[in-house]
Formats: sequence, structure tokens, C-alpha cells
Amino acid sequence: MADQPNLKIAIGTYGHTHALKRGDVRIEGVDPAFVEVVPIIGAFRRMVRDVEFDICEMAPTTYMIARALGAPFIALPVFLMRRFHHGGFVVRPDAGIKVPKDLEGKKVGVRAYSVTTGVWTRGIFVNEYGLDSAKVTWVVDDEEHVTTLKLPPNVVHAPEGKSLQSMMKAGEIQAGFTGPAGVGRAGPPISGWDKAGEAAAAADTYPELIADVEKVEADWFRNSGIYPIHGLIVVKDEHIKRYPWLARSLMNAFVAAKKPYLEQLKQGQGDSPEDKRYLNFLSLMSDPLPYGIAANRPSIEALVTYSLQQELIPSRPQLDRVFVEIDP
Repeated sequence: MADQPNLKIAIGTYGHTHALKRGDVRIEGVDPAFVEVVPIIGAFRRMVRDVEFDICEMAPTTYMIARALGAPFIALPVFLMRRFHHGGFVVRPDAGIKVPKDLEGKKVGVRAYSVTTGVWTRGIFVNEYGLDSAKVTWVVDDEEHVTTLKLPPNVVHAPEGKSLQSMMKAGEIQAGFTGPAGVGRAGPPISGWDKAGEAAAAADTYPELIADVEKVEADWFRNSGIYPIHGLIVVKDEHIKRYPWLARSLMNAFVAAKKPYLEQLKQGQGDSPEDKRYLNFLSLMSDPLPYGIAANRPSIEALVTYSLQQELIPSRPQLDRVFVEIDP
């Protein structure tokens, strides 16, 4: 194309994006300038605060909040990370928490209130287990990506000098999310934060709240059709308007980059934690990384509902206002 834009792109490096970032798969009509940001959530912040990139991966909850506040970028239904969210939530054995409803009146640690992992799990606890989220004190130890987000009154910040890890160990919080969403990391999102957190938490292990979680998640998926979305792609509005072919070109490129990775998974190959997660999901679905509106509508609608319930967005948006309606 004569008018071939040079676009600055920040996306994570995954099995299904390697071919794109290496240049084995081209984005037709685009001269891409890939920017490496580790961990990738650092790029989320830079995009919502400074609109630094032309195309960027972003947590879907962060995106919906930013879009509701007038952010000048729109999402493509390309979801670069998937997982279920009944698990990854642990409790102190002495806290008397046996079911999600028991969290009422307790203090629970989450890195930030709007982190997508937290939104999914709270939504499941509220809608599947009857939790009243307003009766839980949500303790955070990091800032929200969207700094202007007004938080509900039952969200409080950890005291100066304390982390969720230290508070969980001391019994000052009674439950929390594992990994980067909570007690499994330390400090702000800079390179190595998750590893530092894992090392710091290695001496303490806590039981998962939901037992037999893989079976519970599989049954929930079969019954609801909801497969939680993460890591969508946003594009500056100005580029979508100026280059009407761009959304299709990007979708085609992401689909082409994913193809060899899916073949690898179907042959039983893959050693990383995310490879093993998607290998397990092949028993539930033919494609553990589905793109497009049609395949993901139940999941998108569920996350919108959960975000409304948790006071993160002011109203239910029309999907064509927050997503380019495109399928592979």
C-alpha cells in the first residue's frame, strides 16, 4: 500500500505472538515498530496514561474503564491470554473461610481493585456463590492503571511500608489472590517483580478457597459458555478512521501467527506454564485462544456485567462502541 504507516506496537511475547514479533508473519500494509515492555502490564499503564503506543495489549477491565472515561483508542477482539478464575485465590487456614460467602467481614488482598483477575473472581463469587462484595474490605498495595478511577468505599490501601505478602503472613488480611494479582508478587510492575514476589512468598503456602478447582471451572464453562478474556488489543481511534483496512489486517496477522502455535499444542508440545494451561484446555475446546466477537460474546458480556456490579464503569456500553466488530 502506498500509505504504509509506521506503527509503534507493544504486545507481550507468547507462543502465539512469536511469529508476528519476529517478522515471520507480516501485518499487511503496516511497517511495525515493536517495543518490548517487561512485564507487559507496564505498557498498559503507559497507554492509558500517555497514549504512548499506536497498538497495544491491554487488560480488558483497564480498557473498559479508560474507554468509559474517553480514551482515544478502541479494542479489537483479539485476546492474547486466557485462564479461568475460580482458582488463584487463597485463604489463611485459621481464618474460618470455607466458602466465598465467608469472605464477608474479612480483609482480602488484591494488587489493585481494577485488576482483571480480581474482577473475574469477584464476579464469580458474587454471581455463582452469593457473596456480597460490598461487605468485604478489599486491601490494595498498588495504584490503579487508570488513576482517575473512583474506588468504592470498601477499598483501602495497605499501610505504608506493608505489602499484601507481609499482611497475609501476619494475619492482617485473611485471604488474597496469588501471583501478580496479589500475594505472589512484590513492588510495582517492573521487570522481575513476579520472581521477587515468588521468592518472598516461598516460605508460606496457603490453601485454595475452591477445592477441585479444575473440575469446577470445566463444569462452569460447559454450563455458561464463559471463558474469561484477558490481554485484548487496542488501536488508536485515529488509525482506525484513517486506515479502514487496518482492523482486518491486524486480525489476519494475529490469526496467522497463532496457527503454528495451535498446531504445536495439538501435537502435545509445550513446556511453559501457559503452554500446559492451553494444552489442558484442549479437552474443553478446539481452540484455547479464540479471537473475534462471535466466539467471545458470552465472555465479553459477563465481564461487562461484573464491571458494572463492581462500580468500575458507569453504564453498560454498546459493544460496537468499545469493540471493532470483527471476526477471523
